[in-house]
Amino acid sequence: MTGDDTKHLPLEDLHVAAGARFGAFAGWSMPLTYPAGVMKEHLHTREHAGLFDISHMKLFEISGSGAEALLNRACPFDAGALEISQSKYTFFLNEAAGIIDDLIVTRLGRQRFMVVANAGNAEADEKHLRQLALDFDAKGEFDAKVDALDRVFLAIQGPEAWAALSRAGIENGSLLFMHGFEPRENWFMSRSGYTGEDGFEIGLPEAEARNLVAKLLEDERVMWVGLAARDSLRLEAGLCLHGLDITPEIDPASAGLMWAIPKEVRASGAFIGADALRAILERGPAQKRVGLKPEGRQPVRAGAALFDADGNAAGHVTSGGFGPSAGHPVAMGYVQASLAKPGTKLFADVRGTKIPVDTNPLPFTPHRYRKG
Repeated sequence: MTGDDTKHLPLEDLHVAAGARFGAFAGWSMPLTYPAGVMKEHLHTREHAGLFDISHMKLFEISGSGAEALLNRACPFDAGALEISQSKYTFFLNEAAGIIDDLIVTRLGRQRFMVVANAGNAEADEKHLRQLALDFDAKGEFDAKVDALDRVFLAIQGPEAWAALSRAGIENGSLLFMHGFEPRENWFMSRSGYTGEDGFEIGLPEAEARNLVAKLLEDERVMWVGLAARDSLRLEAGLCLHGLDITPEIDPASAGLMWAIPKEVRASGAFIGADALRAILERGPAQKRVGLKPEGRQPVRAGAALFDADGNAAGHVTSGGFGPSAGHPVAMGYVQASLAKPGTKLFADVRGTKIPVDTNPLPFTPHRYRKG
């Protein structure tokens, strides 16, 4: 049973009608699977188009003449370098360069940005942004407004997502990967996602979301997909889940995410955690995030300890399960930097049994984003 303080999706009735099985995630009651089951949902997304309700995630609009300065302080990136409609994967860091959250920022206008934040961190992220804005505004010379938007948020992912959206009357052909715009009033749409496939994320008012869902589900290429397949899809794609693979104790260098931080920002940016991150880069991270491929069919789950061939502690697993598209168990975790080379033989402790695992390049399945 879920507690009284559990949050419910605005479209929950549609998921109930579709036969969803629900579970708790980040304080929300979320559809985990539908009658087709996680395997079919996963493979359907890879082959056709999966529809996900991600309304547990939060959209923030940041506007005003100080919006760029606020984001440059909050995130290790250059907001001023973003072109209109361009999106950027980035982070909120703490003073120790730990990842408070990972997020996507899109420039909507000269002084307007959209931020997409994770469900479990939405309230903390909003507080963090508002406090930064207040700190900036201590002299009364700073204008940055943070608005949390009330939207249904949907994702449609897979090679036929664009065609299904087009059939539903949503034009998307000119939108490239990691770009976003406002196709209609109170809508936000980006070409991005969490599966490694081409796809879109759309924030829109509830009544219009219900109409869009009805149109999309008339298309045989589209089916509802739950949180369980979302997790196996993102794990195969080598994408991190905040709270497991990245946390406030993990920095971007250890996580293998320095590609998201421009070199000039690494060198001279004034973002929160800048000095700590530069120190980590100077000495080199002690641990690194790696893909892990277990031998055999036994999945290795989050929390499993890793050991080297001599039985010495080597690291731990942060995410793990079976990869339906890969056809074998897949996992991610952190190992000592000296053991991070692909092909390194390790052992995972699964209920007292040592399962052989190899470090493996990420992703397990190739990304198929539409970049041009």
